[in-house]
Amino acid sequence: MYTLGIEEEYFVFDAKTRRAVKHHDKTFFDLAHRKIGDHVMPEMLQSQIEVATPPCKTMDEARAHLVNYRKALGEAARERKLGIAAMGTFPLAFWPEQVATKKERYATLLDDLQIIGHRNMLCGMHVHVEVPKQDSPKRDNRVDLMMRVTAYLPLMLALSTSSPFWQGHLTGLSGYRLACYDEMPRTGLPELFRTTEDYEQFVEALVWAKIIPDASYIWWAIRPSLAHPTLELRIADTCTRVDDAIAIAALFRCLVRALDRDRDLNAGFDRVGRAITVENKWHAQRYGVQAVFIDPFSRSPLTTREWLDQVLDFIAEDVEALGCGTDIKHLDRIVENGTSADLQVDIFQKAKAAGRTRLAAVADVVDWVAAETLAPGRVKPAAKETVQA
Repeated sequence: MYTLGIEEEYFVFDAKTRRAVKHHDKTFFDLAHRKIGDHVMPEMLQSQIEVATPPCKTMDEARAHLVNYRKALGEAARERKLGIAAMGTFPLAFWPEQVATKKERYATLLDDLQIIGHRNMLCGMHVHVEVPKQDSPKRDNRVDLMMRVTAYLPLMLALSTSSPFWQGHLTGLSGYRLACYDEMPRTGLPELFRTTEDYEQFVEALVWAKIIPDASYIWWAIRPSLAHPTLELRIADTCTRVDDAIAIAALFRCLVRALDRDRDLNAGFDRVGRAITVENKWHAQRYGVQAVFIDPFSRSPLTTREWLDQVLDFIAEDVEALGCGTDIKHLDRIVENGTSADLQVDIFQKAKAAGRTRLAAVADVVDWVAAETLAPGRVKPAAKETVQA
């Protein structure tokens, strides 16, 4: 069934000042934990919080979980005079003020990454899709799939962009998050590994040299999960609107199924195609859905609309099989109306044109994102969460 799970990271901010909090509010977290249990967890920096769905068989199930989590966090935040914001970067988060969460893994990371770790004020959406083992019980097809899905990563980034601000200023980019995230090692596009053995040799070399303890320290834009039998999409910004998140997750899920059922699709992805995809990634960061891309196979230019139509054509069978039609259709709205980044910039520029100061205009952006974060979108019945006593 190509079951999926979604992880979303959010910013926590002071409702009065609209600035990202510096320190973890234990009461807020405890309230959230009572509502949704272990599906909520702290992040490396105390101004962030993460949720994770259980494995879901349908997009409606995943949607219900995310709507429930966002609602629960919003209620807990209001009780503490806080807010939550689903976006890739937070306009009023300043890296010198950030405080790390006390956890051994995070301490080790910050010791290694130094200033780069403290600048990691970034929130992404991760989508896990379970890949069935085929041909034999031991066959793991995820590395081959990772290589063949890589060509479409810039498209999914463009559709998700929600990070046009950095430390109080417009960056000029629709997706600044990855420009900052790619300062870290072992990020960006995966290497052109074609076999599981090649990938495992790479991981084993880094572990043997004590550079990393395990494969979870490889943070590529897509990777085989260490903890789960899934292929994990990591390139997307956290989507402000839950409908956008579900649509992009559905697109990734259908792509995985399409490429898994036909292993000749994109088998010709080569070094030139990867180099083109690196360029496409930059255009997605810079322009979002307004970008002009290059087809990694035909080498011809195409718009986001043209590329999405091309993809939807060859995954049509998978969209139907997985029951994702309504969610996939929402991608058209993103292309036509813009991403969260486009709307954030529009709100900011209109506020400035009306005579508001830069910081007041930024506050308007925060207010819009906070309201949209809690909007249920295309409403479905609430998911029932298992809360541990």
